[in-house]
Amino acid sequence: MEIWFSKFHTSNVKLSVRIDKQLFSGESEYQRIDVFESQEFGKFVSLDGDIVFSEKDEFIYDEMVTHVPMAVHPNVRDVLIIGGGDGGVAKELLQYPFIQSIDVVETDKLFVDVCRDIFPEVSCGLFDPRVKVYYDDGLRFLRSKKEEYDLIINDSTDPFGHTEGLFTKEFYGSCYKALRSDGIMVYQHGSPFYDEDEAACRSMHRKVFRSFPISRVYQAHIPTCPSGYWLFGFASKKYHPINDFKPELWNQLKIETWYYTTNLHTGAFMLPKYVEDLLKEEEKE
Repeated sequence: MEIWFSKFHTSNVKLSVRIDKQLFSGESEYQRIDVFESQEFGKFVSLDGDIVFSEKDEFIYDEMVTHVPMAVHPNVRDVLIIGGGDGGVAKELLQYPFIQSIDVVETDKLFVDVCRDIFPEVSCGLFDPRVKVYYDDGLRFLRSKKEEYDLIINDSTDPFGHTEGLFTKEFYGSCYKALRSDGIMVYQHGSPFYDEDEAACRSMHRKVFRSFPISRVYQAHIPTCPSGYWLFGFASKKYHPINDFKPELWNQLKIETWYYTTNLHTGAFMLPKYVEDLLKEEEKE
């Protein structure tokens, strides 16, 4: 008998993946966590029925939220990751020897424990001495921080449920306050393709555009994301993601990647016209 996992992208569209077996199923006080093994995507994690990452494509997301800002900011020492309990973003950051500290703030300890057990090749990023894991609400953690970080990566899930506070005007303002004078914040911006996702995409850009002097959006192709098309936000106090981008310096670091390149960096900010129009509309209001 064949078993399929299906995730609705809209009420009319769903992604279905044939699974070989279920590796874990449990419920924390925050969410339902399921882990499956499949032929096409390898092992993948579902939170409340939504695929959050798979072995096959997690590197795309992790590389794009990490290396885009790291190739722009010339002196990142201290990093904050909101979410990131799987360890993937921390793992990418640890390739940079000059980073001194990485704080990971994850609400759900069960999620971290599951990733440590089932995805050791990803969660290894949590065991480095430069990494400290805090089990706390991201917004609450940020409220006491002032000019402590060079880079903040919001690696939380969708703007609903227990992570909803990480997509508010207060959250972006708290990030601004927690960053040093030349700090950068990067966050997942969602997919703009389906009508059901457009409102959240617009709202995020409107709030960040009003909170930071520099606000740009970039893109990547991630097969398990809705429509396979995903946006990221780049918000900065000082550095522009293209004008202050130094590809030759980043290439000298010899960072190992599968998706990100310095050529791709520039191209990722060249958005389709319908996305440009959507963002410009929110900037005018």
